[in-house]
Amino acid sequence: MERRITPGLAGAPDEVDVVVVGLGITGAGVALDAVTRGLSVLALDARDLAFGTSRWSSKLVHGGLRYLAQGRLAIARESAVERGILMDVTAPHLVHALPMLTPLTDAVPRMAAALTLGGLQAGDLLRRSAHTTARTLPRPRRLNATETLSLAPALRAEGLRGGLLAWDGQLEDDARLVTTVARTAASHGADVRTRARVLAATGTLVRVRDELTGTTHEVRARAVVNATGVWAGDLDDRVRLRPSRGTHLVLRGATLPHTRVAVMVPIPGTRARFAMVLPQADGTVHVGLTDEPVTGPVPDVPVPSEAEVDFLLGVVAPSFATPPTRADVVGAYAGLRPLLEVAGTDATADLSRRHAILTSATGVTTVVGGKLTTYRRMAQDTLDALVAEGRLDAGPCRTASLPLAGAAPAARLRALDGPPRLVRRFGTDAALVLASARATTGLSDDELLAPVSPDVPVTLAELVFGVTHEGAHDVDDLLDRRTRTGLVPADRSLAEPLARRALTLVGAATHS
Repeated sequence: MERRITPGLAGAPDEVDVVVVGLGITGAGVALDAVTRGLSVLALDARDLAFGTSRWSSKLVHGGLRYLAQGRLAIARESAVERGILMDVTAPHLVHALPMLTPLTDAVPRMAAALTLGGLQAGDLLRRSAHTTARTLPRPRRLNATETLSLAPALRAEGLRGGLLAWDGQLEDDARLVTTVARTAASHGADVRTRARVLAATGTLVRVRDELTGTTHEVRARAVVNATGVWAGDLDDRVRLRPSRGTHLVLRGATLPHTRVAVMVPIPGTRARFAMVLPQADGTVHVGLTDEPVTGPVPDVPVPSEAEVDFLLGVVAPSFATPPTRADVVGAYAGLRPLLEVAGTDATADLSRRHAILTSATGVTTVVGGKLTTYRRMAQDTLDALVAEGRLDAGPCRTASLPLAGAAPAARLRALDGPPRLVRRFGTDAALVLASARATTGLSDDELLAPVSPDVPVTLAELVFGVTHEGAHDVDDLLDRRTRTGLVPADRSLAEPLARRALTLVGAATHS
């Protein structure tokens, strides 16, 4: 029987090879890497899967173009390689090619346009060096004004002389990727626990509190990995981070009608930085991204500032015939990047996104920095370091060729006959989601697949599966992380009754 993600510590082991603390994308990746090397794994999070930074991203799988522009060739190529692995091997059901359009307007001088095109062509060389085919990510090209407007009719036509079209990877949902990695780790035998707070840790022992019961539990291990992101300093006070806040706005798709491509708008006064208008599969459009230094205590849930909202609207407004206004903003979210402090560097935008692996005085191994695209490599480097140090005895990494739960080649995914939303979010496991919900509730497919509303595509089937297979414990887990309905407060209110019904149906089935 498949091991499932579990809230709380009931039945947790007393001794394992590896304890992983933190279940964002990095911790989930470490758990998967470790268990597929044949190690016993206990992965813990004080709250829930994807509670922190991992669910607040731009939902892009980047090829490293920005790092290339900064001359950071190693991290740029690493990003391109990892993007290709995600798109072609491990998660083709969750990552698809996204056309990204840079409008060429009077605000973009011809020299700047030429430099941008040169950067896109250099990025295409990175794609080829990473062995990602043009079938997966087409080559960049220049468009005339008519072609540009056909891709993004909401653009301002006045002063538009054309556009630059390039391609990158887009996630169906960043939190869904975290959940899928964690579920894959569990399917290979990892013990994945949420609502399990680590109170103290050394390199061989953790003391954990069950947040559901208040009881404490000690677990011995050969290695303890701290993958808590912006909270990494709580387990190793020698870790020095300079978090930065990245804010996105959420708009209804009708605000910028027929926008099916990402629109990249250069940020005035910066080099190689853009605001992004990103269409989403659920019909919304996200606008981001800021880069603001953060001081003081790390909040559980960062809050966008009013200045950031105004800044993003101001940057994108000149590019559109009917610019989005404050009244069009139906939601906003912010995440904190766990950037390593670098002596002599002032701006957080200049801090390296490269990851680091550190060892505390008590032997805790911390992996920090990096970014969502390179999570798999971060996990591999962490386990390789522990093996090299002799703390673990394990074989080589397998995750570069290991498909995640639900993954399949693109042709097979296109041929799947199932509810389109479930196929997008669960791939080949779409049938499992529906069958499991049917067996748990006894309801008809029509009832299980009915969306909450025309603007809220969430279904009862996926909410039930979130409880039975993905460790969702309450309404917040279901609406804010297993689905992303919570990004729009009005939509969240509409979906709450269905989430409560899912929890009630599973509870009734469990006790029947």
